[in-house]
Amino acid sequence: MAQDGRDILEVLQFELSFLEDGGYGRSPRAPWRAPAVFEDSPICPNFCDPARPHPCESCLLEQFVPKDRQAESVPCRFIELTQQGQTVDDLYRTGSQVEIEEALGRWLRAQIEKIKRERGLPQEAGAA
Repeated sequence: MAQDGRDILEVLQFELSFLEDGGYGRSPRAPWRAPAVFEDSPICPNFCDPARPHPCESCLLEQFVPKDRQAESVPCRFIELTQQGQTVDDLYRTGSQVEIEEALGRWLRAQIEKIKRERGLPQEAGAA
């Protein structure tokens, strides 16, 4: 459990559902830009608040940010989503929205399965 009382497994499962349900599709409020992974998700402590009043250290995703990137203004952009070490930030610069979402989905499924394995919970059928 994190400082805010949420369970990381539930948060990651919610994020996967948000992704699969099209949560990162174009927003009617800002159709000129693609939503930012993690930042424009309801799991972000600063979701829908441009003032960003909550420190990123309070976010459950902080545990996935490399220690040397935790002082960045938006640390979740430096979570490595691929086995090649590509971060969210790298994918913004080099990937399409589809590639970003595919990498995010793979990363979320892998993290969810890892946590389930560590907790001795049932694995998804066909999961590695």
